[in-house]
Amino acid sequence: MDADTFIRAIPMPCAVIGADQRLAALNPAAERLFGGAVLGRHYAAVFRQPALLDRIETVMQTRVPAQARHIASGEARERLYDVSITPLDAGMGTILAFDDVTALEEAGEMRSEFVANVSHELRTPLTAISGFVETLRGPARDDAAAREHFLKIMESETRRMHRLVDDLLSLAKVEDTEGLRPTEQQDVAELLLNAALNLQGQADDRLVQLHVRGCDAPVMAPADPDQLTQVFTNLIENAIKYGGSGGEVTVTLSQVQHDPRLRGPGLIVAVTDKGEGIDERHLGRLTERFYRVDDHRSRGMGGTGLGLAIVKHIVNRHRGRLRIESTPGQGSTFSVALPTR
Repeated sequence: MDADTFIRAIPMPCAVIGADQRLAALNPAAERLFGGAVLGRHYAAVFRQPALLDRIETVMQTRVPAQARHIASGEARERLYDVSITPLDAGMGTILAFDDVTALEEAGEMRSEFVANVSHELRTPLTAISGFVETLRGPARDDAAAREHFLKIMESETRRMHRLVDDLLSLAKVEDTEGLRPTEQQDVAELLLNAALNLQGQADDRLVQLHVRGCDAPVMAPADPDQLTQVFTNLIENAIKYGGSGGEVTVTLSQVQHDPRLRGPGLIVAVTDKGEGIDERHLGRLTERFYRVDDHRSRGMGGTGLGLAIVKHIVNRHRGRLRIESTPGQGSTFSVALPTR
C-alpha cells in the first residue's frame, strides 16, 4: 500500500513530505485545510509557520518522531492543531498528522475562567466578612450600633455565598443530566402557576402587578418538574427584580401546533416586563456564566450571575429553545419553547 492510499483512510488531515522535501500526498481532510493545489510544492511554502518548520527539519535530520503546533486561520475562526511528525522507513519521507485540539483548548480556557470567576465571587464577601470581624474585635468592640450594622451586612454576605454555592451545585447537576431527556408527562400549567404564586409576595413588596395567563387548563409535556419550576421561578423573579420598574409582569402560557424551532407541536412560556429593557449588545451573552448587564445592581439584588446559565442548560435538556427579546425603554420578553411530545 502506497502512502497516498494509506493516508486517505485516515479521517484527520494528513500530509506526506517526500524525500525531495516536496508534498507527495494529502488526504481529503488535508486538502480542505491547505488546498488541493499544494501538491508538489516545497513543504516550507505550504506550512510556513516557523516553529512547525523547525520541528519538521529536525525530524528529517534525526529520523526521530516529534510533535509541533499548527494554527490554521479559517474564514470563521482560528483552529489549533497538534501535529505528529513521523519519519517513514527507508528514507521515503515524512508523514504529518494534524489533530484538531481547538475544542480541548477552549474547554481548558473555560475551566480556568470559571475557576477565576468563582474565586472572585467568593473572595469579595469573604474579604468583607473578615474585615468586619476584625473591626468588631477592635474599634467597634463596645459600639452596639456599629456591631448591629456590621452583623447585618455579614449576614447578607453569608446568604450571598450560600446562594452562589447552591447555584454552582444546581449548575453541576443540570450539566450532568443534560443528555437525559425527560419522558414523564407533567402539567406545565400547574408548575408555572405555582411558581408565580410563590413569587407573588415578592411582587407585592416591589409594587409589581403579576399577571398569569393560559394556565386555566392542564397543558401536558414531557418534563422534569423540579427543573422546570426552577426555570419559571428564575425568569419570573428576574422580571420582578430587574423589569419591575415598569410596574407590571405578565406570564403567558400558550400552545402551538407547529413551532419551526421544535419541528413539531409545542408550548411557549413567555415572561414579559415593562421595565428598562436590555441593550442589544448584551442579549447574546446573558446566558454566559457570571455575565451581568449591571454588575453592581445585580450583586445588590442578590444575583449570582448563574441563573440564566442554569435556565439554558435545563431548556437544552428538555430539547427546548430559549429566546430573549428586549428593547431599551420598552421592556423585555424571555420565552421558553418546549416540545409537547
